[in-house]
Amino acid sequence: MVLIKSISGIRGTIGGLPGDGLTPVDIVKFVSAYGIWLSNRFNKKRLKVIVGRDARISGKMVNQVVTGALTGLGIDILDLGLVSTPTVEIAVTEEGADGGIVITASHNPSNWNALKLLNEKGEFVNDKDGTEILSLAEKGSYQFAEAMDIGSLTSNDSYTDKHIEKVTGLEFVDRDEITRSDFKVVVDGINSVGGIIVPRLLSVLGVNEVIELNCIPDGIFAHNPEPLPAHLSDISNLIIKEGADLGIVVDPDVDRLALVNEDGTMFGEEYTLVAIADYVLKSKPGNTVSNLSSTRALADISEKYGCRHFASAVGEVNVVELMKKKDAVIGGEGNGGIILPELHYGRDALVGIALFLTHLAKSGLSCSELRKSYPDYYISKNKLEYSPKTDVDKVIARVKKIYQNQQLNDIDGLKIDFERGWVHLRKSNTEPIIRIYAESDSIEKANFLAEKIIKEITLLVSE
Repeated sequence: MVLIKSISGIRGTIGGLPGDGLTPVDIVKFVSAYGIWLSNRFNKKRLKVIVGRDARISGKMVNQVVTGALTGLGIDILDLGLVSTPTVEIAVTEEGADGGIVITASHNPSNWNALKLLNEKGEFVNDKDGTEILSLAEKGSYQFAEAMDIGSLTSNDSYTDKHIEKVTGLEFVDRDEITRSDFKVVVDGINSVGGIIVPRLLSVLGVNEVIELNCIPDGIFAHNPEPLPAHLSDISNLIIKEGADLGIVVDPDVDRLALVNEDGTMFGEEYTLVAIADYVLKSKPGNTVSNLSSTRALADISEKYGCRHFASAVGEVNVVELMKKKDAVIGGEGNGGIILPELHYGRDALVGIALFLTHLAKSGLSCSELRKSYPDYYISKNKLEYSPKTDVDKVIARVKKIYQNQQLNDIDGLKIDFERGWVHLRKSNTEPIIRIYAESDSIEKANFLAEKIIKEITLLVSE
């Protein structure tokens, strides 16, 4: 069993002993801490929290525990049922709520679940607030409501349609162009909420034919739910068989978007943001933001339009913070996460789909041709395990000294820029590993850069 408590929420495998897995006891403990944090934050008699979940099997059980704990604190709940993470984020601000909880383990397997915590802006809680919530959970000093003060629980199943309406109403989205393109699209909904919301969005956008794959929201994932090439052979084969124009793949909570070309090859998760930024910047030039581990192709596209690109620490909350600071017009992460401030400050696969289809329609190109129009970079993703006794910060500091003559960025671990590539190394906050990502203009060069740093770290750790 696994239970991981972090500043961004709590996640783990369902069952087992309290403290070892994600059990009802652990859920009550953490959700109650979140509720007390909200009470301290707003200091008002009645609070309102939005709750939604993906379709994984444990979702109903976790939902009942979450809503029970919050109403037990005297907090009113609006339950949206089966919805995407960005739908909950939008609902928080639309309803003027004080916070939100999304019950989803995102790309983790079906035996996992988790709680994503939102503030009153519909954004993930930051490091400071997350640390405070963890502290409250450890103290366990909760004051629950008396019988007459228990919170209310109401349901609203209209927010998926509201979300779609907001996306399709954006100035960048052109439904007429999409309709004229007569697209045939295959959708892999991983048997979660994407199977509900993505076909519905495509219908509203005017897509001619939608072929559904794994779109029954029963939570029984047909393959590993992380939308990586190794897991997407079924949709690749179906696209070729059906003669489709492209494939759309989302993760279980629909905040990440991966695309598959008409020939069954991958558009590339890193290039989802690149293509959409290219389209947005054509009509609205401005700053762009992605994290340190994302492809430099976004910087290339930004420079093409005379715009500036900025890199944040890894994590959606960090990307959002820098986007606000730099007044960015588009941003996100290389995992297929698109953030468009005009809609909301959160990764949103729906807005990514609508913008990409508009871009593809207006380009007059096939999906693979559009991908070929962007610079080719390749990322090598690696991790190195170390002993818990290892002083990783000291090791990274020594690597920094070795490469002191290169361009360095140490806001999140260490990123080293070379003439034809970069390496980013950062320690995990939840397990004893160092992640080492490298990028260059060929996979061989990227692997070489990563292996070079791995060897140097291994030597430093062994000293």
